[in-house]
Amino acid sequence: QVQLSESGGGLVQTGDSLILSCAASGLTFTTYTMAWFRQSPGKEREFVAAVSRHGSLTDVRESVEGRISVSRDNAKNTVYLQMNSLKPDDTGVYYCADKKYGHIQDRRGAQYDVWGQGTQVTVSE
Repeated sequence: QVQLSESGGGLVQTGDSLILSCAASGLTFTTYTMAWFRQSPGKEREFVAAVSRHGSLTDVRESVEGRISVSRDNAKNTVYLQMNSLKPDDTGVYYCADKKYGHIQDRRGAQYDVWGQGTQVTVSE
């Protein structure tokens, strides 16, 4: 069955960088659009970024564009979220999700099929 496993979260300070990884198994990776979502304390889950099946196209939430980018390595069945200049508002649990033959414009979580367990990112002042 399809499984997604995130890693790379942690406790960092404002201005630091992190790279989150999401390893996928049990699927033909290149048939899936991959996305990252996050859920901050007291807030609803929100879209962060998505990458097309072959990595040529990305969509990034406007409020984090320029600081956060998404990429994938299809040879490793892995999608990445590069986060720079982190702010306390970036604190939350970060999830990756997949959508077979999805579109990077799909920003609604309900459109995605399988989710990972999440990785916690905490940015201190």
